[in-house]
Amino acid sequence: MKIMSRIMAFDYGSKRVGIAVTDPLQMIAHGLTTVKSAEVISFVTSYLKTEKVEAFVVGEPKQNDNSPSSAAGVINAFVKLLQKKFPEISINRVDERFTSRLASLAILSSGIKKMERRNKALVDEVSATIILQSYLESDQYRKKLNL
Repeated sequence: MKIMSRIMAFDYGSKRVGIAVTDPLQMIAHGLTTVKSAEVISFVTSYLKTEKVEAFVVGEPKQNDNSPSSAAGVINAFVKLLQKKFPEISINRVDERFTSRLASLAILSSGIKKMERRNKALVDEVSATIILQSYLESDQYRKKLNL
């Protein structure tokens, strides 16, 4: 089986960024970490020194009517920064509506203790994992693989 490179996903927020990655075969999404927003570029730069990443996936915040949410401007600026710093890595956008809610529900159902469930960094990391899993299941990704 051909070894591929990873895909990295971001749940970008003004304070924190949840980060998730795939395995090298791009089959499984798993949470990696949460970093302060101001430190995300240095974290990615460091990560890329040891791991090959072929694509980024960034959550795209939308309202229920499909219009951009109030956070869209900040996230679009982050996407432009990713493009500038890492021009060789493609960037894909995925609708992130309800990911924080889904992440909270997943954490709740996992049996984690109440104090740990209040950890917003954990919610951000799980949200990034959900964004990445959504991308792996999307038509956008399947077309890339010619499936």
